[in-house]
Amino acid sequence: MTHDRPLAGIRVLELGNYIAAPTAGRLLADFGADVVKVERPGTGDELRRWRLHAGETSMLYRAINRGKRSVVLDLRSDEGREAVLALAAEADVLLENFRPGTLERWGLSPAELEARNPGLVLVRISAFGQTGPLSPRPGFAAVAEAHGGFRELVGEPGRPPSRTGFSIGDTIAGLYAAFGAVMQLLERERSGSGSGVRPPLDRRAIDVALNEAMLSVTESLVPDWEAYGVRRERTGGRMEGIAPSNAYLCADDRSIVVAGNGDGIFRRYMEAIGRPDLAADPGLASNEGRWARREELDAAIGAWTAELAAADALEALDAAGVPAGLIATAEDVCADEQYAARDMIQRFDVDDGEAVRQGVGFPGIVPVIGGRSLPIAHPGPDLGAHTGEVLGEWLGWDEARIGALGGEAPVTASASASEGDA
Repeated sequence: MTHDRPLAGIRVLELGNYIAAPTAGRLLADFGADVVKVERPGTGDELRRWRLHAGETSMLYRAINRGKRSVVLDLRSDEGREAVLALAAEADVLLENFRPGTLERWGLSPAELEARNPGLVLVRISAFGQTGPLSPRPGFAAVAEAHGGFRELVGEPGRPPSRTGFSIGDTIAGLYAAFGAVMQLLERERSGSGSGVRPPLDRRAIDVALNEAMLSVTESLVPDWEAYGVRRERTGGRMEGIAPSNAYLCADDRSIVVAGNGDGIFRRYMEAIGRPDLAADPGLASNEGRWARREELDAAIGAWTAELAAADALEALDAAGVPAGLIATAEDVCADEQYAARDMIQRFDVDDGEAVRQGVGFPGIVPVIGGRSLPIAHPGPDLGAHTGEVLGEWLGWDEARIGALGGEAPVTASASASEGDA
């Protein structure tokens, strides 16, 4: 049950599509918030058909939107707009990730929302933020990752930058958005306790830019350049300035990652791979020397792993106290004892519109409370599954008024696109 979770009693109205705002909504739902996801008539969130392998609703949608309730409303119609404003009046948090100005054009501006609910926390996610010369631009995560300096460092040296296999820009922005929402809920509670005074709207409005979210994870990229004129370069499986730390191919065509860059760890590492000469070499006693000779070290380690199956290499490294691990596939993750011990893979029967897929695993809830993942309430909902339930529960509308919303035309995709994995 979600009523005993930290965010129980918090109501969240999610107007976002794709990944960033829905990720924030997922995190809040995981910890007990009642998250109502507003979707357009007919098609719903476009994510329903991304990576769609069968049926009508993808597992991607089910994963990103777990624990939420789906309501169908047309944000461009008078009836839909009024319903959203009425829901906002009952909410604690509103999440949105439209292009800046879209809510204002639909008559859902911060001022109009504030008039309905003076305590509402407004979380806005966009490509470049709500202010500044680039703010009007549309932008997906790929563009934001590039603009934030992140993409330049991903891939092999001497080759064009690549991308990660997931929408990391959207996901990190969603993490910041959820953090911002909880932060402002806490401030709102403290400010309002006993005084009746709420923080002003500009304090309760969280502005998350995808490019800034990605810039924030680049560590010393900017100060290294500003202080020393040092430009970071792509290093493939390595990490700039740290050695030896890389991925290595084993005899069974599985790969392992070994992080042997600590001074004491390095000596044990070299002994374990049969290179006591490298362990005793004074030129390799510190990280600076090892980084300078990284090619030599990687060649020695790669020659050793090439003769062993991944499990055997990991066993030898574990015995020597060297941090290492298998580069896991989805199959490995699903069978992993560590994930199982903490309920980090939770299984549900899922109807995708074509068939009921039995025992489909979904990643558990992070962070852990009480030693194991909290139970996932349910995978992402069917389109509009909770429209009547929510409008009746939150607003007290009767069946006739709810039924009057049924003829709305769908919102066009181009009107709402502002971020995502494209």
